[in-house]
Amino acid sequence: METYLETTHNVYKQAAEHPQKGLCCTTTPIWQLPGLAIPKRMLDMNYGCGSTANARDLVNEPRVLYVGVGGGMELLQFAYFNRKEGGVIGVDVVDEMLAASRQNFKEAEALNPWFKSSFIELKKGNALDLPIEDSSIDVAAQNCLFNIFTQSDLKKALSEMYRVLKPHGRLVLSDPVCESEMPQALKEDEQLRALCLSGAMPLKDYINMITEVGFGTVEIRAKRPYRILDPAHYNTDKIIYIESVEVCAIKDPMPTDGPCVFTGKTAIYFGNEEYFDDKNGHVLMPNQPLAVCDKTAGALQKTGSDIFISDSTYFYDGGGCC
Repeated sequence: METYLETTHNVYKQAAEHPQKGLCCTTTPIWQLPGLAIPKRMLDMNYGCGSTANARDLVNEPRVLYVGVGGGMELLQFAYFNRKEGGVIGVDVVDEMLAASRQNFKEAEALNPWFKSSFIELKKGNALDLPIEDSSIDVAAQNCLFNIFTQSDLKKALSEMYRVLKPHGRLVLSDPVCESEMPQALKEDEQLRALCLSGAMPLKDYINMITEVGFGTVEIRAKRPYRILDPAHYNTDKIIYIESVEVCAIKDPMPTDGPCVFTGKTAIYFGNEEYFDDKNGHVLMPNQPLAVCDKTAGALQKTGSDIFISDSTYFYDGGGCC
């Protein structure tokens, strides 16, 4: 095991044995769902920077894989939508974190009459070599784990998620990103990397790594302020602004002209014709906004027609051109 992974293992071993509420600062409000009560210890162990549980991904009781179980909160949320024996699988390399999750699920059973611990199957395993069969998962997810990896290990982790997903399956991720150049001293700080800070990369690079392993569709669902690394507290000569991003990568076939990446752009046709048809599957009605991927936005701009293309909002909630 590489030394930075050993450091990460030790950080989360301690976090399992002694919950650290401030270890990660989740920027997404906790789901409030009818009949779902989350134990306090589980909330205290919510070591993530966003959310990966989204109702529109979880229709028809999908088989769910969650890597890096934390205190089990998101596993419990996934089980809310799939109340079947072993319908949700949690994988973690830290024995103490698996043990803590099992204990938290017992408390969750006492608080939630509908919930059984048997809905969730916990497995010891590594994100770089998942103990899961090929093409067997409908929805895979990770929260504030993949940013810990070096780029070579990140590629392995993404490839493993791609391998286990069924065709058109969804990989939901929440990770920190940073548009500033991360100083090399911070990149090499194993403790900061384990704390989900110095492994943050620019969003464009993050998306490129996702598409390079084969995901044909990528949705940027949210981007929010997360942390500041400042010269007074960190080994940097400038302020570094880190955001958290929520992404869904879909195992769609790769289009011949490249992936469809939705960053929250919208096209609006304001011409005098009844509609605009680009002859490539995109029909715009007058003054009716259409969500478009960045690739389609660029192509529409080149037509020279009466079409307005909005800037990226970094919020996409489905529908649109593809």
